[in-house]
Amino acid sequence: MSPQLALLVNPAARGGRTLRLLEPVARRLRAGGAELSVIVGDDATDALERACTAVSERPDALVAFGGDGLVHLAVQAVAGTDVPLGIIPVGTGNDIASALGLPLGDPVAAARTVLRMRPRTVDAARVRAGAGEELFAGVVCCGFDSRVNERANRLTWPAGMSKYVLAMAQELRLFRPIPFRITLDEAEVIEREAMLVAVANTRSYGAGMRVCPDARPDDGLLDVMILGAVSKGEFLRVFPSVYRGTHVGHRAVSVRRVRSVRVEAAGPAAPAKAMGSAVAYADGERVGEVPLHCEVRPGALRVIV
Repeated sequence: MSPQLALLVNPAARGGRTLRLLEPVARRLRAGGAELSVIVGDDATDALERACTAVSERPDALVAFGGDGLVHLAVQAVAGTDVPLGIIPVGTGNDIASALGLPLGDPVAAARTVLRMRPRTVDAARVRAGAGEELFAGVVCCGFDSRVNERANRLTWPAGMSKYVLAMAQELRLFRPIPFRITLDEAEVIEREAMLVAVANTRSYGAGMRVCPDARPDDGLLDVMILGAVSKGEFLRVFPSVYRGTHVGHRAVSVRRVRSVRVEAAGPAAPAKAMGSAVAYADGERVGEVPLHCEVRPGALRVIV
C-alpha cells in the first residue's frame, strides 16, 4: 500500500537555497510509491495550522523538509498522536536529525529513509516561558547563547553562520554572568551566577555544539548543563571544546539529569535590568523570557529513522 506523506516545507531554509533540492526529493518519494501532499505556510503560524490539519487527516507520516526550526514546528503537530515524523534535514542547523542518526548532506538519502517507514519512539519535552508554552525535541538554551540568537536575529548582514559569529563577538563585549536560580525535579535548588544554562533532550544545538554530549532522546530524562561564571578570556578558551563535548570536564561546568527543571533569573532588580532580559530559545526558536519550566514527556514522538 502506498504511504500517504504530508511534506512540510520551509521555503526560507538556508535563505531559500534549499528549494532547489525539493524537486529531486519529491521525485524520489513518489518513485518509491508515496502519495505526496506538499504543505507551505505563509508564516510559522499558518504553517503550523496547516500541519495540524494534515495530521488530523491521519497521513502515514508528516515529513519536515527543513532544519531544526521546522522540525520544532512539526513536533507541535505530531506529538501525542500516532502519526510519525519524518525528517529531511536541509537547514543551517540539523542537530535533531544528527542526534537521531539521520543522513545529513544528502536529502535524497534522507528521503529513502522516510520511505522505509521505520519509526522509533523518542521523548519530547514541554517548555513554559513567559506566556508561551510549547514542545521541543532538542535543546532549550538560556543565557549567553540565547542573547547571541537575539542579536543575530536583528542583523540583516551577513548571511548564514557568519551572522552568528558576528553576533557572538558583539555580545561578548557586553555580557555579564546572570544570577540564576535553578530548581531540579522540584527538590534541589542551585543558585549561582552562570554564563548559560541548557536543557537538553538531544546532545547538540547551534549546528554541532555538543552542549550535553551524553543526552539521549529516549531515556525519559533531560540533561541540564550549567556553565558557571568565568572570565571572557576563559570563556573563549573553553568555547571551542563544546564542538567535541569535552567542555563538560571544565571546573565551571556541571551536568545533571532530571525529569523537570525550573530556571529563574535571580538577583536584585536593578542589575538584572542593566543586563537585559534572560530569554529562552528552544530548537533555535524563541519561546520567551524566564522564568521557564521544562518537563520531559517520555515517548511523546515517533520519528522515522
